[in-house]
Amino acid sequence: MKALVFGADGFEDLELFYPYHRLKEEGITTHVASMKKGSITGKHGYEIDADIAFKDVNPADYDILVISGGKGPEKMRLDKDALEIVKHFFKENKPVAAICHGPQVLVSAGVIKGRKATCWIGIRDDIIAAGALYEDSEVVVDGNLVTSRNPSDLYAFGREMINVTKHL
Repeated sequence: MKALVFGADGFEDLELFYPYHRLKEEGITTHVASMKKGSITGKHGYEIDADIAFKDVNPADYDILVISGGKGPEKMRLDKDALEIVKHFFKENKPVAAICHGPQVLVSAGVIKGRKATCWIGIRDDIIAAGALYEDSEVVVDGNLVTSRNPSDLYAFGREMINVTKHL
């Protein structure tokens, strides 16, 4: 099994590192993707190397997509290749887990309409305007989609992210 974790400069450190390592704990091969291959820096200064650029990803090679939060999604949502990856995951009904500002990428990919989701309160109106059915909960699971609000929800986010992989 293989996981793809989206990140970009300004990502919320905990929201990338926690799911990244949680997936690895389960024995899942995990790669970080960003606009370009190489070092990206979180908003608290932690760095991680992006293994692959969005333009070089073959989404068919991956089983689950995780979209980290923070300020990174503002950049990721502008990358057409990132949006195509997201669309592939939804078209194939593969698991997608997005936390905090991560659902901004789902909005830009046009895949959140009619789906139950949660997010950082500051983008709540954005996902509602995009047609999502917003719930203010620590984690919301709607089929293959797992969403959470912020770092304090990571324990629930991680639990449900792993649960959806067990149905693969």
